[in-house]
Order: sequence, then structure tokens, then C-alpha cells
Amino acid sequence: MRKYRVLIAEDDADIVGVLRLYLENEAYEVLSAPNGRKAYELIENNDIDIALFDIMMPEMNGYDLIQKVREKYTFPIIVISAKREDSDKIIGLNIGADDYLTKPFNPLEVIARVKSNLRRVYKLDSAVSTDDDLIRVDVFTLDNQKMKLFKGEEEIVITPTEFKILNLLMSNVGRIYTKVQIYEYLNGDSFVADESTITVHISNLRTKIEDDTRNPKYLITVRGLGYKFENGN
Repeated sequence: MRKYRVLIAEDDADIVGVLRLYLENEAYEVLSAPNGRKAYELIENNDIDIALFDIMMPEMNGYDLIQKVREKYTFPIIVISAKREDSDKIIGLNIGADDYLTKPFNPLEVIARVKSNLRRVYKLDSAVSTDDDLIRVDVFTLDNQKMKLFKGEEEIVITPTEFKILNLLMSNVGRIYTKVQIYEYLNGDSFVADESTITVHISNLRTKIEDDTRNPKYLITVRGLGYKFENGN
């Protein structure tokens, strides 16, 4: 079995060097690019398992790169950026990133996030899979083998993180999960839970699955507690 391949898109050579050192020490194969254009060329010519993208890069910035990647590819994307405002994080997650870290960062946290995102996508927790690998709730079918969501016959394109959230909630219809529980399910409990990230993912999912996001029937907020998935009846 080949090593997991990590792509770093970052124009700061010192940061690339630190990330490469830590990632290769964990037995990952590392590719790097100094700008978004070169990063996309590497994506087209290599099987990438996970990517780390800076936002402020020459030739093609991180936001444009994420959007271009998401037109064709579903591997996890972690943003590592000096842009620290909540609005920057929301933009990144809205356009398809799975996680967001701000600089300066702890390299060990980067490794933890890489591991959790890879585990989320490539080693889904068997405890939430059904015997036939299909989870059906009302009009929705979640295919654990193909990692796809269908509403009736129509496929709804979702990110790996969104898939994992639905995998948890649809496997436990009616059960309420707090933001912290969802975060820990996605990423483990090694670091302080980032509840705002979960809020953005839930909002994005509602936009994709609900007929009326102001009056959701399926992905329900239980005020003061968390979220649950209902059958819509």
C-alpha cells in the first residue's frame, strides 16, 4: 500500500520546510507548490489524498484554488492561513475547505488535523455503517461505499466533512449531538473544539439538502443543545 500523499500549496519556503519535516516523519509522501497554479498542475498529475492550502499565494490564491479543485476532486482540504477573521474562515469552509488553521500554528496540531481528516475520509468508523452500506432516511440515501448523498435520484455534491457529519446524524435519527460531540467525532479530542467550524458546515449542509433553509425539515437545530436529523414527516 502506498503512503498517503500530501500536497502543500504555500509560498513561504520556511513553512513548507517545517511541514515537510513533520509530515515525512509521520511517513507521508509530500509534494509542494509555491503558488495555486503549480499546485493545480500537481493535482492533475498525481493522486492526492489530502491538501494544505495557504490563502495568500501568487498566480492563483487559495480561495480560487479551492473552488477550482472542488469542481473535480473531493479529497480533504485544510486551509493554513494568516487570515484570522471568522469571515475568512467562513469563506474558506463555504467554498469547500474541510478545516481551517491560522498561523502561527503548532506543527503537531497540523499533523493531528491531517490524520483526523484522512481517517474521516478513508477509514470511516464502521460503527455507523449499515450492513448494506446504505443509510436511508426519508428521501435521502447516504452511500458509505461511494461516499455520496442522494436526494431521491439526484446526487447532492458534499464535501468529505459534510459526508461524515451526515453519516453520524443519519445513523442516529432523532438523537441530538452537541457541536463539541460532532467536532470530536470528526477530529478527535486532542485540541479545543472549534464550534464555529461546525456551525458553518451545518449551514452549508442545510443549503444543499433543505427546500427552505429558514424552516428546515431534516437537519434540525435544538436550541441550547445541538443538532439532530429527522425524517421530515
